[in-house]
Amino acid sequence: MRALTDADVRRVFDRLADRYDSQMLTWERRLLPGSREWAVRQARGHVVEIAVGTGLNLPLYDADTTVVGIELSERMLELARRRVAQAGLGEQVELRQGDVQRLDLPDGVADTVVSTFTMCTIPDPLAAAREAYRVLKPGGRFVLAEHGPSSSPVIRAGMRLLEPLSVRFQADYLTRDPRPYLQQAGFRIELVTRATRGISFRVLAVRP
Repeated sequence: MRALTDADVRRVFDRLADRYDSQMLTWERRLLPGSREWAVRQARGHVVEIAVGTGLNLPLYDADTTVVGIELSERMLELARRRVAQAGLGEQVELRQGDVQRLDLPDGVADTVVSTFTMCTIPDPLAAAREAYRVLKPGGRFVLAEHGPSSSPVIRAGMRLLEPLSVRFQADYLTRDPRPYLQQAGFRIELVTRATRGISFRVLAVRP
C-alpha cells in the first residue's frame, strides 16, 4: 500500500469536496453518531481545528470560543468560508490554507486543538500530533473524534482488505489507531471511549 503524500490528499479532497458533507454525515450517522458534537463540546478558549474541511464543526462551537481552522484543500476551504459567511461567524472563526504537519502558528497559542476524522488522512500523523502539542498551552487539550481498527477480529480483517482502496480513492487509512501518535508526541491521554464494535474512537489528551 503506497504511502500518501500531501499532494495526494489535496487532490482527493479537492475532488470530493462538493459531495463531502453528504457522504460524511451518512457515515457518521451509521458508525460514529454524536462524535462530532462530543468533540466540539470539549473545546474551550482559543481553538485550533486541524483539517477543518468544509467547516461542519464551525456552527457547533460555543459563542465564547474563537477558532482558527487549517485546511490543505483549497476547494474544501472555499466551502468552509461559505459556511462561515452564511452562519455569520466571521468574528469568531478564522480560516487558513495550510499543512497541519507544519502549522504556521506560534508556540503555546491554543487552549484546545480539535481533530474530527482527520488523523486517518494525514500523511504523517505523528508530525501533526507534535504540531498540536507545540501550539497548545501547558494544560491544553487535544480532542479527537476518529475511526480506527475494530475490536472485532472479523470486522478488522475486512477493514484491512478494503484499506488499499480507501487510501487510494479517499485518502483514508481505515485501521490507523490515533493513540500511539499522541503518546509519542508527549500527550497524556486522559479519556478513550470506543463504540460501534470499537470503530468509533473518542480521545481526550492533555499537554502536561
